[in-house]
Amino acid sequence: MARLRGPGGCPWDREQTFDSIKRHTLEETYEVFDAIERRAWPELKDELGDLLLQVLFYAQMAAEAGHFDIADVAAGLNAKLVRRHPHVFGDVKAADAGAVLRNWEQIKQTEKRAAGTETSGLDGIPRTMPAMLEAAKLGSRAAKVGFDWPDAEGLFAKLQEEIAELGVEVGRDAAVEQARVEEEMGDLLFTVVNLARHLRVDTESALRGANAKFRRRFGAMEASVGGFEALGRLTPEELERLWDVAKRETTSHVSREAR
Repeated sequence: MARLRGPGGCPWDREQTFDSIKRHTLEETYEVFDAIERRAWPELKDELGDLLLQVLFYAQMAAEAGHFDIADVAAGLNAKLVRRHPHVFGDVKAADAGAVLRNWEQIKQTEKRAAGTETSGLDGIPRTMPAMLEAAKLGSRAAKVGFDWPDAEGLFAKLQEEIAELGVEVGRDAAVEQARVEEEMGDLLFTVVNLARHLRVDTESALRGANAKFRRRFGAMEASVGGFEALGRLTPEELERLWDVAKRETTSHVSREAR
């Protein structure tokens, strides 16, 4: 990487900045997720290499600016792993994974208070992460001080309340105020994420699963009539019937694969 960025190196690599590389990091992360979900292990090996390249890129640019280098990154990670695993490298007891996570979070908060980098318990949750993940993290962090629904039942009631409030905004006789609709939709989605947290469901994985299921069923609809454009010539009733057929066929296919 130093050679690629150095004199006589690659023109493209030499032009890159922290900001220009950011989007590639996100893309490579999603490609790692995709390879894992498809259990494509040879592809995962390659995708992990691409993700590691992002780390090397940032570290090299930081070294050029005199901030730190890749050795500092590795040393910092090593020290953090030791520091946050006192049940392995020290004499702290942790009976199960839950205790490990509680210790980790406590140590993390202590470190941030000592460094003066956090004024709120929510400051450590990046505002730039995907909104669904941010919502889950916010709810989980607030729950650590008892600000949470006691169980999922209360969240089911809250969900119905938010649906009703959204319906009120959408159903107004006057012109729909989009900002209010967006706000209520946000409240509804935030509640859904917190319900998933209580049910120990990863919202990202659940939604990706639903997306994959929709792709399978829609693809079956296309195959049954000869393609995407042919679907556009059908009535809503005909489309609904095709969807029902595709739903039954894809569900039975997945069940057979599971067996």
